[in-house]
Amino acid sequence: MSKFFKGFMAALCLLSFSLTANAADKGTADEAVAMVKKAGEFLKKNGKEKAFAEFNNPNGQFIKGDLYIFTFLANGDGIEQANGANPKLVGKNVSEMKDADGKFLIKDILAVGMSKEGKGWVDYKWPNPATGKIDGKRTYVERVDDVLIGCGIYK
Repeated sequence: MSKFFKGFMAALCLLSFSLTANAADKGTADEAVAMVKKAGEFLKKNGKEKAFAEFNNPNGQFIKGDLYIFTFLANGDGIEQANGANPKLVGKNVSEMKDADGKFLIKDILAVGMSKEGKGWVDYKWPNPATGKIDGKRTYVERVDDVLIGCGIYK
């Protein structure tokens, strides 16, 4: 077997493993809802300060594959309190953030979380870090006391 062929086969195996690993790390709608519920329980038990610190912890229990928790206060100010994927957003007003189609996704997330029901799904388009492409994303948000907790999945 030539060196080229052996190298090609090794690269093909690695690529196959990589794609399988990425697919395995892709969260489901049920997992996103379960993570939000778990985060809500953690918040109620430990308070905001400890909960937000854990939600922001890159090695914590609220980051799994492409799933992570983010939070806002239910006052509509749009200031991100926690974000397990992007800590640079914490403390910033992101209410004017738009998706790839120009949709105000944070305003929609806040509206769902602050609605009478206090929970639901928001659909938008967002860059997928696994593929580098703009994909459909669906975020589940639920109000727990005065905190909106969200977790999104790629479609």
